[in-house]
Amino acid sequence: MKQNLFLATLLLMPNMIFGELFLEITKGSEDPYKIAMISFEGDSRISKQLNKIMRNDLIRTGEFYILDEGLLLPVNFINDELVYSDWKLLGMDYLVTGKIVKLSNSVDISYEIYDVHKKRKLRSSKVFGIPNQIRQLAHYTSDGIYESITGIKGIAATRLLYVNEIKDSKSISAYKLMLADSDGANEKTLLSSSEPIISPSWSPDGKKVAYVSFETGIAKVFIQEIASGNREAVLSKETQISSPSWSPDGKYLSLTLYQDGNAEIYILRLRDKTLTRMTNQFAIDTESSWSPKGNKILFTSGRSGSPQIYELDLRKLNPKAKRISFEGTYNAKASYLPKEEGIIFVHRSDDGLFHIALKYKRENFIRILTEAKMDESPSVAPNGNMVIYGIKEENLSMLAGFSLSGAKFKLPASSGEVREPAWSNFLR
Repeated sequence: MKQNLFLATLLLMPNMIFGELFLEITKGSEDPYKIAMISFEGDSRISKQLNKIMRNDLIRTGEFYILDEGLLLPVNFINDELVYSDWKLLGMDYLVTGKIVKLSNSVDISYEIYDVHKKRKLRSSKVFGIPNQIRQLAHYTSDGIYESITGIKGIAATRLLYVNEIKDSKSISAYKLMLADSDGANEKTLLSSSEPIISPSWSPDGKKVAYVSFETGIAKVFIQEIASGNREAVLSKETQISSPSWSPDGKYLSLTLYQDGNAEIYILRLRDKTLTRMTNQFAIDTESSWSPKGNKILFTSGRSGSPQIYELDLRKLNPKAKRISFEGTYNAKASYLPKEEGIIFVHRSDDGLFHIALKYKRENFIRILTEAKMDESPSVAPNGNMVIYGIKEENLSMLAGFSLSGAKFKLPASSGEVREPAWSNFLR
């Protein structure tokens, strides 16, 4: 770990920077839903902006094919019934139409989704917004479209945390903790430092973040409010503290502490800063992660002679760690899928390369999900259908992602190297 006794230079005022991440779809689903999306009626400028964002939201999932605007037909109704045959001839599965209602202090959207094959209206809905939040309004609408068609909650309105390292002409690094929409747009700097920032983690309500900063010379965990920028160290102990993870109710953090010379898992009650030690081993225990129900914790341990994934059942008195990874000599940084049907983690294959892997609870084998050489830090979307992680490509760090249905995307940055992504919970 890098240690420096000089204090970091911190810039705590939020800094708005737009467009540093650029979405790049690298692979889509083999059998996508085919959708015709008509530009919404109303203010043409807002309609154009909404249409672009919603199309990108749906395409990014890899599960949708959106009909080119130049091929769209007029929307015809006979006795208030949509003429479905026109869209069936174009091979469409669904048609989306909508209207924009612009008032003095709000911009609202009403939209309809039609099932072309079943010849019926699938959904009629309204989304309420305000004039300066068109992007969020578009994300809410595309999430409604996604859920209506797939049956899975959409994640366009969620947000991402990640770390950006920028080197100057003398190769001196500056580190930024960044916040962005799920498509990489609308970026905001939460913290800038001359010392490394790692392991960002969202509070369940999306109002706070926890992270590790080396600004005091050793690893310390801080909690920071997103809206105000106010921050504080979670513990005043003069010992290394790392790997923060929020409990689902937001009342606790699991942490790694080195206070007795060895890395162990602790749980910190935030209300009164009470610490409870959860492991006591000669090996390193770190990288804890809570189950969605808050009754279990995953962590990485070297107690078997190599990094492997273990689980603690918090419902038991003095719980003993249960090993749950056995394939290979390196499995780490695990997190649960939202329904606890499996875990996502980093796995080193026989050729020495690091990949993101999946193991379902009822299976005794793992599934390798990525193909790069140095994949790291996976974070699962709150709907359980997408994963974002860090990759190395041509010696540059960037973010990449995939859906469990097979779609893939990248989020390279216009400057710097990005890593350590963390997906928020549902924010609405």
